[in-house]
Amino acid sequence: MDLDILVPEVPGLFINLSQRFGLLLAGGFAIMTMAPFERMGLGQKRPFWTTLAVTLLFGIFGILGTYTGNSVFHSYANLRAMGVITAGLFGGPWVGLGAGLIAGGHRYLIDIAGFSALPCALATFLEGTVAGLIARRFPGQSLDWGVAMALGLVGETVHMGLVLALSRPFDEAVALVQVIGAPMIVINAMGAAIFVRALRLQRSLREHQDSNEARRILSIASQTVPHLRSGLTRQSAQATAAIILAETAVAAVAITGDRTILAHVGAGQEHHLAGAPWRTRATRLSFESGTALFLRDRESIGCAKADCPLREAIIVPLRKGPTICGCLKIYGTKDRPLDQPLFELAKGLADLFSTQLELEDIGIKNQLLAHAEIRRLQAQINPHFLFNSLNTIASFCRTAPGQARELLLDLARYMRRNLDSSRGLVRLSEEIEQVRSYLAIEQARFGERIASRIEVEPGCEDWLIPPLLIQPLVENSVRHGLQARPEGGRVRLKVCRQDGHLQVTVEDDGLGMARETIALVLSPTAPESLNEGVGARNSNQRLVQLFGQDYAMHIASAPGTGTRIVFRVPPAAVPRSDPAADPARPGPTPTPPTVDVALPDQTPQATKPTQAAGEVPATASATS
Repeated sequence: MDLDILVPEVPGLFINLSQRFGLLLAGGFAIMTMAPFERMGLGQKRPFWTTLAVTLLFGIFGILGTYTGNSVFHSYANLRAMGVITAGLFGGPWVGLGAGLIAGGHRYLIDIAGFSALPCALATFLEGTVAGLIARRFPGQSLDWGVAMALGLVGETVHMGLVLALSRPFDEAVALVQVIGAPMIVINAMGAAIFVRALRLQRSLREHQDSNEARRILSIASQTVPHLRSGLTRQSAQATAAIILAETAVAAVAITGDRTILAHVGAGQEHHLAGAPWRTRATRLSFESGTALFLRDRESIGCAKADCPLREAIIVPLRKGPTICGCLKIYGTKDRPLDQPLFELAKGLADLFSTQLELEDIGIKNQLLAHAEIRRLQAQINPHFLFNSLNTIASFCRTAPGQARELLLDLARYMRRNLDSSRGLVRLSEEIEQVRSYLAIEQARFGERIASRIEVEPGCEDWLIPPLLIQPLVENSVRHGLQARPEGGRVRLKVCRQDGHLQVTVEDDGLGMARETIALVLSPTAPESLNEGVGARNSNQRLVQLFGQDYAMHIASAPGTGTRIVFRVPPAAVPRSDPAADPARPGPTPTPPTVDVALPDQTPQATKPTQAAGEVPATASATS
């Protein structure tokens, strides 16, 4: 055989392979940008059928690579390695193995297999498999063009070695490698590197687009969520639609309720009027079916007005739990068409808005639950306290009618505030007055056995707190901590600012609590017992419910050492500085920053006891 006649020039082979490489790369890259391949990659969980499809795709690339070169000595100068190496680096071991098996098997079985069929098929299989294993071992470098080029150089060098080792006659194998070796090693290495680099750029572009979409969704969410906290109303819908229109630059945005248009801004707003019934068949279809629609023509939208400028529409239902409560609609015109990313954006926003509407319902339920908790606490007021208070007041009517009158006023204030404590928040000064009224009544019953001290930092009186929060803690200190001691004791209430919060401390030197009792008081699920402080548990549960777990009470106590309870109220509860600006609330009652209370003898006929130095009777403090 005259080999010189059959052997093409090596430079010409370089040029031919380079031209075919460009066509193969362009076609492969175009296909890899299509769904479902564009979001697929190493390390991602994917369905079996997607993996199989990608494997077949790269296998076809390998087969096409066989026919892109010249026939040399009944063999081929080819670009198979470029496809199978990229397959392994992109899809991992199984994709690389499968693509190598397909492309290599085809090379072995084709009609003009030639004397180098076996080594060529084996080399193709090894290149795909090794590339996949390297991608599995070093996933962060799987789409590195340098790794791809190195694999191409090494893989095709091994390929040429297998041709020399396994092909016979040997002299023809040598001649073949002399002709195709350099072009195949260089072009396949460069091709794999460029192919991998192109896929990496495509993935980076997709990630950049996704991040932009995420930023746009977050921007819309941060602006619209405050409006939707009040529910789906005409006002919140109008503000939300205007924000979406400004952020997306579409032709028009509309939000509907269950049968009416809540808001429409942009093109067509002169006849798609807020408060009017639905105008389009598409809205009714999306609402009734619960499916998102992407409509590409005016007829599908179904607006009755002949000159309506709206030509495209994206309609996504809004849900509140299982119920559809409205629709989010984005419209396009001839000058401002819609696209698939906008469709995905609309579905994401609809999911976000639906979640916010559900949270609004949960917020209302929590408010109702908080009111119910207060009512429950009011119902748990020990009737013996009322009976004992009335008996004590009755015994003072003959011996100290003036004090009896003051006690009646204290009891009236105490009961009135209990019955009027269903508001969401009250001023601290109101809660302090409640505590004073309670202590004044207990003073008349127990005398000097119980003393108290109230310290309120100036400027804290207007701070808003949940009602019936402090008084139950003071009552627990008196009933469970001090009354059981023959010598009585002292309860102290201190209120001050701490790190921008209102900090409240209630402490006594009474009997204290065991660790198990503290756990029961702080537990939201433990069974209730009047002997374990229902009021304290209720106060703690409401703090957590309103402000979060970070605002739960802290209790320090041990048997015989007294009890100290500390909690905080966040700064968001501070009202306006001018009480007159809120006509629904009375101005605060002036509160001395420090008042000492010494409780007199419980026996009404006894003469008024001598007060401890620096202490003031509770009756005086209650009316101050």
